[in-house]
Amino acid sequence: MAVIEHALLPVRAGSEAAFEAAVAEARPLIEASPGFILLEIRRPTGTGQPYLLLVEWRSVEDHREGFRQSDRYQQWRMLLHPFYDPMPVVSYFGDLV
Repeated sequence: MAVIEHALLPVRAGSEAAFEAAVAEARPLIEASPGFILLEIRRPTGTGQPYLLLVEWRSVEDHREGFRQSDRYQQWRMLLHPFYDPMPVVSYFGDLV
């Protein structure tokens, strides 16, 4: 059963273009992770709204232990976390049985 990682990404106003460029650079880091299935980052339709992050993983552990404890995640953090204010909260969603 795959899980969806969900987060609203509150990007600092005025840094949207730089954030989107950083996402393009960071994308291969997460895509190379074991258990990774799909990444979607959706642009907000209104000013001041957060971006939507959706990542499909084979399991929560693939994200928490696999990606977040890897060197790739340290690079991801360095590229993307400076844009957030405040830091996003991550939630996980699974299939209904």
